Amino acid sequence: MLRAWITALAVVGISLSFAAEGRPSLSQEARWPQARELLAAGNAAAAKSAFEELLAKYPGEPDLHLFLGISQLRLRNPDGAAIAIKRAIELDPNHLEARTLLGWLELEVRGNVQGAIQEYSRVVELKPDSPQAHVKLGVAYKIQGDLDKALENYNVALAQHADYAEALSNRGWVLVEQEKWQEARNDFDQALRIKPGDQAALQGLAQVLEKTRDYAGAQQVLSRLNEESPNFVYWLQWGRIGLIRYWWVLLLITLVFFARGRLMKARTQANG
Repeated sequence: MLRAWITALAVVGISLSFAAEGRPSLSQEARWPQARELLAAGNAAAAKSAFEELLAKYPGEPDLHLFLGISQLRLRNPDGAAIAIKRAIELDPNHLEARTLLGWLELEVRGNVQGAIQEYSRVVELKPDSPQAHVKLGVAYKIQGDLDKALENYNVALAQHADYAEALSNRGWVLVEQEKWQEARNDFDQALRIKPGDQAALQGLAQVLEKTRDYAGAQQVLSRLNEESPNFVYWLQWGRIGLIRYWWVLLLITLVFFARGRLMKARTQANG
């Protein structure tokens, strides 16, 4: 979970590095860029203190509340983060980054799927030409179990950006659940052409190959996954498919030993 928070921090931190530069009062504060540098460097406690100091002087700045929320996430305080992020949205209801981060927080930390859908839907309304926003909304709908709406959002994202590997991979997984094996494989193959190390696409492709009884192909993909990111679970899957692939060999060996045992028993009895 902490790794996911760090990822969210990196993404939001980069996109907001100069979000408030247009506000003369705050942009003149030397402490403002310093606080963001502390956060980017991983010193969340010092960054949090700096943002709180600035908020005492500029309580109406939504970006300050947002960065305070990011600091709270970095310090593993999701409740404090939610309060700060929601305050940013109260001050600026159209704050895309704040709503996006709140959607992530609701989905990934709190498990509040409906809350995430609400926030991501608002982001899509505010920025309908963002494929990233449609993918995030699609993920929330898939977790909710609404595959049709998830598929709809992935389709919109891909209509806007045809080579969006994440959208292709996510759509592939929806198609897997719908047992549309060939369509799913097409999406995974295309995602891997764009991003060869995409683990989600590799996992999906392995599952499609297994379901379509291409066990050799599934094992090759799982071997590739282990090369990309060694994982005991992948090896277990590789071994399980190997058992399925060679079950007849194991059965034949078992029958041979059984017959041999019966023959030896018969000979022993015959020799008295």
